[in-house]
Amino acid sequence: MTLNEKVLLVGAGPMAIDYAKILAALNTDVVVIGRGQASASAFTEKTGIAAMTGGLSAYLGMAADVPASAIVAVGVEALAESTLQLLRHGVRRILLEKPGALTGLEIREIQTLAAEKNADVFIAYNRRLYASTLKAQEIIEADGGVQSMHFEFTEWNHVIRNLPKADGVKEAWLLGNSTHVIDLAFYLGGTPIEWQAFTGGGLDWHPAASIFSGAGRTDCGVLFSYQANWDAPGRWGVEVITANSRLIFRPMESLQIMRKGSVAIESVPIDNALDQEFKPGLHEQVRRFLVNDLASFCTLAEQVEKWEIYTKIAGYPPT
Repeated sequence: MTLNEKVLLVGAGPMAIDYAKILAALNTDVVVIGRGQASASAFTEKTGIAAMTGGLSAYLGMAADVPASAIVAVGVEALAESTLQLLRHGVRRILLEKPGALTGLEIREIQTLAAEKNADVFIAYNRRLYASTLKAQEIIEADGGVQSMHFEFTEWNHVIRNLPKADGVKEAWLLGNSTHVIDLAFYLGGTPIEWQAFTGGGLDWHPAASIFSGAGRTDCGVLFSYQANWDAPGRWGVEVITANSRLIFRPMESLQIMRKGSVAIESVPIDNALDQEFKPGLHEQVRRFLVNDLASFCTLAEQVEKWEIYTKIAGYPPT
């Protein structure tokens, strides 16, 4: 496959490296913008693609021909400002790494500016396009839809507390990381319209809460529940229940099924060759973005709507 559109890739860290490998596999011309020389050199070593240094502002100030499409894969703390710069410069299509911003104020500012510029911005929740998700959607449709679901977004305190992150990133960890799970659940089962959230505990790096529980009903009539304890054993997982099947994402790259009339849990065969070769879900996400097949993507309007839901789950104050 050859996709002739040139793409601007903002960032030269690990996530940008994953994007670059896929863009190269799709024979897409890419301009890569990094900041420091160390990250740019590491990027080039791992991808074979040269990365410009100096940051996005410097590039936009000197570039004569900025691509109309961009992928923003910088740190969470820089997502919003990078996207606002691109929009002000006239970039019309942006794939923005999750969660898109650190605060509600930032995500709404992006939404306002994108509307003024008649630009499209999509939030990159690649788990929507896992091979396991695509297969589950086939089963869900054949079974007549989702009836109920449960999900867990436990994070590992013993690992995260030692990670070097910019100010504010760990304090908003549910937004920046756990929403991978929560977005997938609500993507499959609908948006909450009637529900209750409970929180407890707290950690030095995430004082808002460390234990989370809740339940309710979505706009698709699906009953749901969730829980997580960030200071105890656990892992991410989603269970989606139809009239005939209990579909289990645990780990989320795989799909298991319990069929009606049985308690046996079976593995579901999935075509996951691309998820094995590249970061799972990312190849299909990038391919669909490039060919403008966007029905499965999280829009800015959707992310703004979900932001209040995420902050309520997390126990964060409104922003």
